[in-house]
Amino acid sequence: MCLTYGEIDDIIYVKSALRNIQIQCMLYIFKFYVKCTFHKGVKLLKNRLEEIRNEKGINQEDLAKALGVSRQTISSLENGRYNPSILLAFKIAKYFSMSIEEIFIYEEDAK
Repeated sequence: MCLTYGEIDDIIYVKSALRNIQIQCMLYIFKFYVKCTFHKGVKLLKNRLEEIRNEKGINQEDLAKALGVSRQTISSLENGRYNPSILLAFKIAKYFSMSIEEIFIYEEDAK
């Protein structure tokens, strides 16, 4: 059985569409998981990002561009709504020439 170029294009399009749906489903599940774990008491890191950024005279937009993230990500970090990935934490520390521990504060639960 031989396929025409049009049929091959249709197969490629369908496979691409299915892949996009699969990715969207994976993202939805991940967001749901994060929301559920947050409500189970996942601790967010405290940070001094806004304080340090203001000391250096840098606005959220410029910092976001330098780090390759959105301004909303910087805002969420500063407001304690988002924990950075380890890679982002390293990028932030390197940008300010500081250690991660000088910017992000992890407080363990007292037992």
